[in-house]
Amino acid sequence: MENHKNVTEFVFTGLWENRQIELLFFLLFLLCYLAVLTGSSVILLTISCSHLIEQPMYYFLCHLSLMDLCYTSTVIPKLIRDLAATRKIISYNECMTQLFTAHLLAGVEIFILVSMALDRYVAIVKPLHYMVIMSRICDMLIVMAWVLGFWHSTALLLMVLSLPFCGPNHINHYLCDIKPLLKLVCKDVHVVSILTIANSGMVLVAIFTVLLASYILILYSLRRRSSAGLLKALSTCSSHIMVVVLFFGPCIYTYVLPAGSKNKDKEISVFYTVIAPILNPIVYTLRNNEMKSAMHKVWSRLSHSELK
Repeated sequence: MENHKNVTEFVFTGLWENRQIELLFFLLFLLCYLAVLTGSSVILLTISCSHLIEQPMYYFLCHLSLMDLCYTSTVIPKLIRDLAATRKIISYNECMTQLFTAHLLAGVEIFILVSMALDRYVAIVKPLHYMVIMSRICDMLIVMAWVLGFWHSTALLLMVLSLPFCGPNHINHYLCDIKPLLKLVCKDVHVVSILTIANSGMVLVAIFTVLLASYILILYSLRRRSSAGLLKALSTCSSHIMVVVLFFGPCIYTYVLPAGSKNKDKEISVFYTVIAPILNPIVYTLRNNEMKSAMHKVWSRLSHSELK
């Protein structure tokens, strides 16, 4: 740990430098965080306490909601505290912990989205063999998501730990992330920046391309379906595509461009740290009659048990 001995803490510049705006967004992000906690918890409880947990699509949705809960809890509480504080400080060790945890959970969430795309592909292209195929690989896909997420975040953390931080300590962001940290390193980071783009940016582009290709194949296979079956499949897939675009678009913008470029990283990152986790429960429940029916049954059962 000799490399960072001159820097023991970092100072965030935050999203805005206007105090009145920060206090306004303190309240807004607090409400956003409560919405994520409520929405994701409702989905978790509804699926876990109903027959839906036996269906692969809802099994993956349950894990996605858990990742939304965990991921936002690594970012938003600190952001909310900093919006109310005059000086936004984080220690070196806490910064590294946030970097590792955020990338681990985001990595797992990305591979869960891939698993959900695979689930929809099998359900629509191989409907007769759907349950047989997916029941064999559901657990394996979740384990693989954690392994790949851990590999990605560990590689990123080890790369940052090897870098010397011996000068300025003001991070132009509201969280510890690889690109704003690279701007504080007191050596040439050209090679590290390329490795970062390869580890995060190119991987995101590749996964996003695979996801889009899978949904194009799904839509192509639907061309001979009845209008009722087509509408049902399109409704399900459109929800998934909406979530994928909302999550991957800002991520690709953030991680594909080089670290020194004058882009709007911290503003754009709000889309995948705050907005996407809020919209996930809305997208997957409001347009899903099966989910709404299960929610009604579970909450009715819970309210009856409380009355007894």
